[in-house]
Amino acid sequence: MADTGAVKSENTPFEGGPMDGRVLPVLLGPTGRPPKTYRIPVPDAAGGPPTVLVYRLVPRGHSRMGIQKGWKYEYAAEGEKGVARLKWPWSKPDGSNDSPKDGPADTEG
Repeated sequence: MADTGAVKSENTPFEGGPMDGRVLPVLLGPTGRPPKTYRIPVPDAAGGPPTVLVYRLVPRGHSRMGIQKGWKYEYAAEGEKGVARLKWPWSKPDGSNDSPKDGPADTEG
């Protein structure tokens, strides 16, 4: 395996779902914090599209003085729908928009 140099990781526990009780090394970002969401693709036994398990980052707990102890991932049973995504002006809509695409619905003539 190649030397990763300055890349840092942290052993992060997972709670809930199929990964409950496991601890995995998760790469840290430039600020020293793990990513907000962790997606794990699970291959389908029948050869279909993989199922994606989604975990959300939450604080592990706080000390008596209020200092955060670290991070853990909790299972997001709702999947991708419960995870907030960045909304850039040039991004395509996700299809959950309630506005009509063909124009006003109450046109009377």
